[in-house]
Amino acid sequence: MAQPVKLNFKIYQGSTFQEVLRWESSTKVYVPITAISKSAPVVITAANHNIPIGWRARVTNVSGMKEINCSEDEYYQVTGTSTDTATINAVNSLAYTTYTGGGVLEYNQPVDLAGYTARMHIREKLESTSIILQLTTENNRIILDNVAKTITLKVNATDTAALTVPQSVYNLELVSPSGMVTSLIAGNIQLLKEVTR
Repeated sequence: MAQPVKLNFKIYQGSTFQEVLRWESSTKVYVPITAISKSAPVVITAANHNIPIGWRARVTNVSGMKEINCSEDEYYQVTGTSTDTATINAVNSLAYTTYTGGGVLEYNQPVDLAGYTARMHIREKLESTSIILQLTTENNRIILDNVAKTITLKVNATDTAALTVPQSVYNLELVSPSGMVTSLIAGNIQLLKEVTR
C-alpha cells in the first residue's frame, strides 16, 4: 500500500478552515482531442471526457498548436466543463499556432467515493493520546462529494478560535464500503494566532 501524501496545513485561529482534496486512482484515461480554440481561456474539445471541474489534466501530442502540449510532469487545472469540452482558465491561446489535429487529454481517473466514510484526528504529537480536534463524515467536518469527486475538510470559525496548540500533526483516512482503510494524506498543522478578535 502506498504511503500517505505529506501535506502541511495552516489554520488561522478564528477563521473558517476549508481544504478541498481530490483522490486520483493510478488508472490513466486518454481522451482524443478533436478541436482546440484560439481563445482566452482555451477550450479543448474531447468527446465524453468525464473530467470533473478542478481536476488536473495533461495535453499531449497536439499538432499545429504545439505550445499547449505539456512537458513530462506538467498539468493544467480544468476550470470548466461540458460533456465534450474542457476549459483551462490558466491558458490564453490567442497567440498560439492554429490547431491542426491530433492530441489527447490525459488524466488520472477519480476514485469512486460512493459508500466511503472518512476520519481525521489532530493531535499535538504523534504519540499524544488526547485528540485536539476530530473531523469525520459523521460530524460533517469531512464532506465527500462523489459527483464533483472532492473531499472537503471544514472546521468552522468558532472551533478554530478555541484551538491553542501552535503545532500539531494529523492524518486523513478513507474507509471503503468493504472496510478497507486508506491513509490518504498526513502532515503538520500550524496554528496562526488571531489578531482580529
